[in-house]
Amino acid sequence: MSDTRNLFNKVWDLHTVSELPNGQTQLFIGLHMIHEVTSPQAFEILRGRNLPVMYPDRTIATVDHIVPTTSQSRPFVDTLAEGMMSAIEKNCDEFGVTLLDIDDERQGIVHVVGPEQGLTQPGMTIVCGDSHTSTHGAFGSIAIGIGTSNVAQVLATQTMYLNRPKVRRVVVNGELKPGVFAKDVILHIIRKLGVQGGVGYAYEYAGEVFDRMTMEERMTVCNMSIEGGARCGYINPDQKTVDYLQGRPFAPKADEFDKAAEWWLSLASTPDSKFDDVVEFAAADIEPTVTWGINPAQSVGISENIPSPEQFDETEQVGIAEALAFMDLTSGTGIKGQKIDVAFIGSCTNGRISDLRQAAEIAKGRHVADNVKAIVVPGSQLVRKQAMEEGLDKIFEEAGFEWREAGCSMCLAMNPDKLQGREICASSSNRNFKGRQGSPTGRTLLMSPAMVTAAAIHGCVTDVREMLEPAGV
Repeated sequence: MSDTRNLFNKVWDLHTVSELPNGQTQLFIGLHMIHEVTSPQAFEILRGRNLPVMYPDRTIATVDHIVPTTSQSRPFVDTLAEGMMSAIEKNCDEFGVTLLDIDDERQGIVHVVGPEQGLTQPGMTIVCGDSHTSTHGAFGSIAIGIGTSNVAQVLATQTMYLNRPKVRRVVVNGELKPGVFAKDVILHIIRKLGVQGGVGYAYEYAGEVFDRMTMEERMTVCNMSIEGGARCGYINPDQKTVDYLQGRPFAPKADEFDKAAEWWLSLASTPDSKFDDVVEFAAADIEPTVTWGINPAQSVGISENIPSPEQFDETEQVGIAEALAFMDLTSGTGIKGQKIDVAFIGSCTNGRISDLRQAAEIAKGRHVADNVKAIVVPGSQLVRKQAMEEGLDKIFEEAGFEWREAGCSMCLAMNPDKLQGREICASSSNRNFKGRQGSPTGRTLLMSPAMVTAAAIHGCVTDVREMLEPAGV
């Protein structure tokens, strides 16, 4: 009998240690990534119980959330940030965990560092005390964000208890039009399925659009799975996955790599694989997408108007009205032309080299509008170095963008990069919740890096397709 399990269930079964009477699975964790914000309390739990880190070679730490992106000299001006830095340095030294700190050229946002170092591999179980751990699912792994108590559990046992989710296959076929990027695809999916649509599910992204995407584009899609309520999201490994990992520092070497690659590819779901649900979308229906509200599902295509509460189910109307009031937007008006004050390019969603290249293509030979503060924050020191080798930093600076050090920056503003008052920000990050970017009254419009750049240049939300070079020019 053929194996009809999808990749998710194959990997889950391979890592199952035991089944609990309550139905939960004790799952072995292949890779545990930690950072400075959710780990201090976890290490204190271990210290209080006189426990070691069980497998320190399966845990790796970096610093990203609180790291300033201007001056990184120590001690940090922010005493809380300095305290977190000191804590992770002490904890990693005491418990034997590798730390990629700001003096290490490999430092960066945890979900950028894992893939670029080859730590993230197909068939793994990966956890991190951060919501957007789902990013790593782009490699065909089960990657789940966890809380601080779970971080302690994994440090102490290399396992954790989880409910097995159902698996929904999200298929997008057809060809994306010029100016439509991976960020638009995932915003479109979240808009259609809702921020609670994925609750109880893992998402398998499949179809022609994801097959054609680069690994970095796939990471953008999987990164925002959590914003659609899914426990995680993944894409089946293929030759692009193998090619991306070859030669990475932590990837297998020589003959071992070939053996690993063969196994990785064997994990992929097959045409016979079973799923709990399947939904399909057409690439032709997706256009540059912008959020208008206070959760990532509240978005419209650039050619559409901002909706009214009456266009939604009765149960959603109060929330829609709240979002419109907070954002100070009027139903029936276009999102195109909405003025902005700040433009942010970066984050674990869109802070990789391909994102910066897309943005630089739009910025080249143009200039940021006088009323806009625009910053570019690479996702890691290695991304920053590569961008500078390609001259992207000069393109951005000549266009009026600030070129920063690596870090999470304005995505969540646990650092000096914050919105002020009612400022409205065009952002390539992943969340547009109230207060997310540092000001309780600040407003966020999520979009692709190319769209952020277009908005920065015009001082308002702009259809980036109008700024693309015509084919053949």
